[in-house]
Amino acid sequence: MAILEKKGYGQVEPNHLSAQRTGQIYAQTPVAADIKVLENGAFLKLDSATNTLGTTGNGEWMLVYNEVKLYDNAKQGYKDFVVRADETVGGKIYPRMFKINVGDIFTTNLIEADLTVGDQVTPTPDTDSKVGILKPVASGADPDMVFEVLKITTMPDGQPGVKVVRIK
Repeated sequence: MAILEKKGYGQVEPNHLSAQRTGQIYAQTPVAADIKVLENGAFLKLDSATNTLGTTGNGEWMLVYNEVKLYDNAKQGYKDFVVRADETVGGKIYPRMFKINVGDIFTTNLIEADLTVGDQVTPTPDTDSKVGILKPVASGADPDMVFEVLKITTMPDGQPGVKVVRIK
């Protein structure tokens, strides 16, 4: 299966993210050196041994939800926003990470395609992007973090999107 077809980069619509009220928003930690492009809607976790964010380590998966910075609102939208290591000072990416609690709801287009309402997805390392992407829970697997598809919908710019809720 492929990632949901999209124009531009991953987006997040924060329908109900408790981190915005609880302050469970983390920054100041760099991503692993092999991550060169970071889209909103990706998942990363902390590797406390190296103090970097990536797909390995003992931390819980957290949602990448960087503040979108657009410089020409007439020509740009959320789909045009991405963080690239080669465009940052020192070549390192320091993302804004949201802890996702049970009951949190968001809509994203950075998710596996061909899903239906009721499907369960979990952050899964993606070999191409080097980040976690929401993909179907493998048969027989018991992941720590599980989301249920609430609705096949659209992003604010009209592109296809999927609304999910964390259930585990």
